[in-house]
Amino acid sequence: MPLTRPDRERIEMLVAALETEYGPATDSARVEIVRAPGRVNLIGDHTDYNEGFVLPAAIELDTWIAFRRREDGLVRVASRHSREPGSFWIDDLTAEHEAGGDTRQPRENDGGAAAGAAATATVRRSSHWSDYVAGAAWSLREAALPVRGFDGVVDSTIPIGSGLSSSAALEVASALALLGAGRVLAAPSLAALAQRAEVDYVGVNCGIMDQFASAAGREGRALLLDCRSLDTRYVALPFGVRVVVCDTGARRELRSSVYNTRRAECARAVALLAERMPGLCSLRDLDAAWLARHRALLPDNVARRAEHVVSENARVVTTASALETGDLDELGRLFAESHVSLRDLYEVSSPALDTMVEVARAIPGVVAARMTGAGFGGCTVNLVLADAVPALKAAVSREYDRRTGLRGRVYPVAIVDGAGPLAMI
Repeated sequence: MPLTRPDRERIEMLVAALETEYGPATDSARVEIVRAPGRVNLIGDHTDYNEGFVLPAAIELDTWIAFRRREDGLVRVASRHSREPGSFWIDDLTAEHEAGGDTRQPRENDGGAAAGAAATATVRRSSHWSDYVAGAAWSLREAALPVRGFDGVVDSTIPIGSGLSSSAALEVASALALLGAGRVLAAPSLAALAQRAEVDYVGVNCGIMDQFASAAGREGRALLLDCRSLDTRYVALPFGVRVVVCDTGARRELRSSVYNTRRAECARAVALLAERMPGLCSLRDLDAAWLARHRALLPDNVARRAEHVVSENARVVTTASALETGDLDELGRLFAESHVSLRDLYEVSSPALDTMVEVARAIPGVVAARMTGAGFGGCTVNLVLADAVPALKAAVSREYDRRTGLRGRVYPVAIVDGAGPLAMI
């Protein structure tokens, strides 16, 4: 991707931070930089782990890692946004599901990194941001891919806890750094390895959408993804329509949320319905008529979760068609239905999200608005006519902040290409 002046300034800042953290480079050590974007999901929430359809787009808010490769298996990482660096030895990583917890011990020849490694040694108990880097290293090593240690500095413009996939971007960027910027994996493989890092190492039972969007995004296009087959189709937005993310300022934490409970409820629906439908693998295999016919088999809360997933899958496919034909009225209807379904059937919205959607819908030129992501806080996604973006910003600052006591932020975002190497210096 061509470098802009802000990109070059960011590179200079990262190189300087790398030298400050780890000392000047030797003659043989060159700086490499990789990037991975965040994502916004236009529609299709809580369908990915049900093997359904999603419609995300990679966005310009992204994560960069500047790094120098090491000859040993030590990884040392610092973040421009955290005072706590992390470190670990790749060969010592053990996922909790394999050995009942990570029992890594720092090596004596750590060269000063032992204290950092000890402080972050217990995966999924300490909940350190570098767990995502370590998870990527563990996943790549388990796949028998050649990885080496590095000294690196992470910089991200993705708001943490906003639902824009800061964790997936860090996992994908970390995988690229561990492989080295000169080695590129196919996007589906890179996404699957990053997803395994989050599920099996970090302990968040996520679907593949976030990592896939970060790895496989395409400039100016949303990505219609079949989460079962991983078949993809790129979909252009109507001319003159911008994607605008509105951050509620209400943060969420997946590990302490009801996210895994929702997954369990979906699994229970499949198990109960499979008694009448042998071979049922996931809620992806249901249609609305069949679910209505056998709804009495399910507890009410489980039935409502299933109803959301079945209807949301249909909305994703219809939304892709509406984008391609430029049917703005249909887009508004589909987004509104999705938000109501997530609020009332899946119960993952929040007062802040509902208020942000209400404020946006009152603005002429806002084509569509809905919550996006896992919910419980985070962001809304809006399709907005370009000349209405200033009015939306003003309304959020005026109305949303007054009604909620929170500080909302508005990000008109460009849709960009997926992850890859950025520069070698």
